[in-house]
Amino acid sequence: MTRWRNRLGLENLEKILAETIVTAVNTETVAPQDLKRVIADTTVMEKNIAFPTDSKLLNRAREQLVELADNSGLKLRKSYARVGKFAALNAWRYAHAKQFTRMRTEVKKLRNFLGRTVRDIERQIKDSLDLQGVFDDLLGKAKQLLSQEKTSKDKLYSLHAPEAYCISKGKAGKPYEFGSKVSLVLTHKQGLALSSQALPENQYDGHTLEDSLKKAEALAQTAIEQVFVDKGYKGHGIEDRKIYISGQKRGMTRTLKRHLKRRSAIEPHIGHMKSEGKLRRN
Repeated sequence: MTRWRNRLGLENLEKILAETIVTAVNTETVAPQDLKRVIADTTVMEKNIAFPTDSKLLNRAREQLVELADNSGLKLRKSYARVGKFAALNAWRYAHAKQFTRMRTEVKKLRNFLGRTVRDIERQIKDSLDLQGVFDDLLGKAKQLLSQEKTSKDKLYSLHAPEAYCISKGKAGKPYEFGSKVSLVLTHKQGLALSSQALPENQYDGHTLEDSLKKAEALAQTAIEQVFVDKGYKGHGIEDRKIYISGQKRGMTRTLKRHLKRRSAIEPHIGHMKSEGKLRRN
């Protein structure tokens, strides 16, 4: 499935989604006027990465640099393979035992090991443009790991998926998720997906609504008139369509109240996409 998706690319996948909308209208599963009333929401598409910790990332970056140096014919002063492994293990054990002072000591060791490896490689490749091109990406990630702190913005959470970012969910069972935010637009009555967009940045929900609706209109070939959203979309700034937010009281008729009550129908659709649709981890 992954190879098939990569061969199709984004444009052809959107054509398939547009074709499902046409088919739904042609088979009278969805009436054309149903495409004008939609529900919009966002969710998190988790990346297939391990839970990011400083010790894990620092040790893995050092291991990858040592492996790449070995494949490139560089002879490092020291690989720190043995001491690095034990420092990482000790950091995990101390964290589990809530001995955080000892844990920070081990993390500092790992940071020193990675810093020494980075400087050793930089000294050896400073006169070779070819080797600089080989190490450029991995050295950049290693330097970012060395410089980032707890309060840093745009932190690196994975070496193989640097585009992943941390999204706070505010839920007791899972306060944070690591991946990308996805914006979804579904028809109000049937729940037919009109648009699905992965967002490159952790944007405020209200700022994602305009692009999501334009994409849905392009795929459905229909102008959207009514949109029902949750309270996270306050301050959306859209004036050419009627946006109804959960809890809204002003200007609400009995019919609109009933329609707004159905806004939460998008939540089980998201749940089914993640479980039956295999979209929980990307």
